Amino acid sequence: MAETTKMSRKDKKALKERMKHLKSGKLERRYARMGYIFMIPWFIGAAVFLAYPLGSSFWYALNNIRITPLGRIFSFVGQGNFTQILIQDPDFMIYLVDYLTSTIISTPIIVVFALIIAMMLNMKIKGKGFFRLIFFLPVIIVSGPILGMLTAEGAGSISAIDTQSLTSAISSVLPDIIAKPISDVFNNMITTLWYSGVQILIFLSGLQKIDKSMYEAAKIDGGSAWECFWKITLPNLKSMILLNTIYTIVFISNNSENPIIVLIEESMFSGTKEKGYGYASAMAWLYSVVVLILVGLFALLLATRKDQYEKQVKRAIKARKKEARNKKKIERRNRRNAKKIERQRAAGKITTHTTDRSDY
Repeated sequence: MAETTKMSRKDKKALKERMKHLKSGKLERRYARMGYIFMIPWFIGAAVFLAYPLGSSFWYALNNIRITPLGRIFSFVGQGNFTQILIQDPDFMIYLVDYLTSTIISTPIIVVFALIIAMMLNMKIKGKGFFRLIFFLPVIIVSGPILGMLTAEGAGSISAIDTQSLTSAISSVLPDIIAKPISDVFNNMITTLWYSGVQILIFLSGLQKIDKSMYEAAKIDGGSAWECFWKITLPNLKSMILLNTIYTIVFISNNSENPIIVLIEESMFSGTKEKGYGYASAMAWLYSVVVLILVGLFALLLATRKDQYEKQVKRAIKARKKEARNKKKIERRNRRNAKKIERQRAAGKITTHTTDRSDY
């Protein structure tokens, strides 16, 4: 009787846990529905301000558009604009190759510089807020016409470096297609580093989320600062590095000083029959495809680099889950056996023999 009472208590406990799980599942679904409700304004904004302009731009790219006093006149040309750009426009291909090489070179420089500055600003120093303001201030001030004026005055380069001799030295070793972007990076070194303000803030937020006890445990085990950087800091900042890399590529690609952006604007407001809004839209779509491919290559390069301890953690989690499943199987088997024995006792098939210690 006591065992049946005990079993019933266990069943009640299991029933309560099952009901609690069902309630938590309902609560999660409710939270999910509320999340979708809050996302509705974003979907509406994306449809109105992103999807519709993209569709219109692609339709423009398939037409030759002329602006007349009576309005816009569309002449469907299909892939004619794209063919004209790739075959008959040498400036676009030259600027595109320069953009690819300069972006591939300058993106790692900006990300590494932002990481170094973020680690320095994350140390215990006085006036951290002031130094953060100094590094983020160019993002607010140096934009648009101001950036063009500073670049024209030579403020974007380091005056102490003889860029002419450096350019000639690089050109003597490397081919022109690689030497020119590298020289441009040195010529506009200050401008390039001005682009790292947002990346510094992103790295700072990632560094502040790392648990300090991990560094303390590593130092107790004899880990050096270099080992802590490679085995604690970098693995925890892997997602931030990917985010900053993508942000840097997109920021450089949309920069007003980018020659391809300038070429697209000139083609848009050109008065010739061959060019115009349709021609500029086709050029923008080709440029966007190249930017997306570049972002995908960087994302693939960074996302496939797995942490050396990640497999061990996954293996340990799988072993823990397997152990929990085996434990539940054993508990269910024991409950079934206990119920079976109880039924057999109730039917009189099993009799309990009591022994007296005095017999021994």
